[in-house]
Amino acid sequence: MKLRADAVTLLFNKPFGVLCQFTSDGGRPCLADHVAVPDVYPAGRLDRDSEGLLVLTSDGGLQHRITDPAHRIEKTYLAQVEGEPGEDALAALRAGPALGDGPTKPCKVRRIEAPDWLWPRDPPIRHRERIPTAWLEIVLTEGRNRQVRRMTAAVGLPTLRLVRVRIGDWTLAGLAPGQWRRLGKRRLEP
Repeated sequence: MKLRADAVTLLFNKPFGVLCQFTSDGGRPCLADHVAVPDVYPAGRLDRDSEGLLVLTSDGGLQHRITDPAHRIEKTYLAQVEGEPGEDALAALRAGPALGDGPTKPCKVRRIEAPDWLWPRDPPIRHRERIPTAWLEIVLTEGRNRQVRRMTAAVGLPTLRLVRVRIGDWTLAGLAPGQWRRLGKRRLEP
């Protein structure tokens, strides 16, 4: 899908604690504190406790394509979870665990090493000496409210940190937390 010639589309690295809206709620940091570009809106959301890639655009068609699960745009997340994920938990995640709003679609999940390029979170994740943590890469094609967190909790692996690193072909590459860059005319491939 081509971007509209007159559309403005930005890739933004949303920091932890920032609301995914342009108006503040009770003085909390929001998108307006980082992006002073008029008439762009988030194509999807990240909760306040999640970090990473957010597409902001003035193109309603692009917003719909990114957020509608029928288009199967892959979104990749890195999740630091509490506990040691065994093969049963990973298989349950891949199959799509049932949540309160129904079963999730099957997805791709693999255990990874802690990313050495990832910035420190502020505030840091609470470290508990006797409880191990692990990192998972999770690739979804749907985007329910707090879906990754609910999925990992459903298999006994609560999410401690969640970072979206990719939407379609677009990645966080080169964007520090709070930074954004404007896209030219490119295609979004599923």
